[in-house]
Amino acid sequence: MDGDRTPSARARTVTLALLVAYLVGLTRVTLWPRLGTEDPFGVVRTTLAWLNAHSVPLTYEVTELVANIVLFVPFGILVALLLPRRPAWTVIGLGLATSAVIELTQLVFLPDRVADVRDLVANTLGAAVGVALRHVAGRRSGARRPAPAAIG
Repeated sequence: MDGDRTPSARARTVTLALLVAYLVGLTRVTLWPRLGTEDPFGVVRTTLAWLNAHSVPLTYEVTELVANIVLFVPFGILVALLLPRRPAWTVIGLGLATSAVIELTQLVFLPDRVADVRDLVANTLGAAVGVALRHVAGRRSGARRPAPAAIG
């Protein structure tokens, strides 16, 4: 029966499935009590130490900030695709709310995890970057779709 569906309905179904898969992965990364029995960031720290020894001044804090931004870029893209007529601030607000739930859950229920307001800011910025990328991609494609989430 999939042949009876319009390309736009199929695209929406695929986007929704991707969002669900993304949210499952996001939950695994952010809300699992422990990521593993060993230090999961040992490789990151070892790599950063090697880079610093070779005159590449990259700190763990900067790496974590960038990772938190990148983590929420798919959120901004996928939600903007699913809510094309909503303004950008709505999608960014949903990213903020999602990040707030994650950070509050870590704070209240996960003593081995660290809730941090910087993560909230970085995640929200990532959602905004995702919305902006969706907006730019929509303009460049010139496809006849509903207008992407407006910036502003």
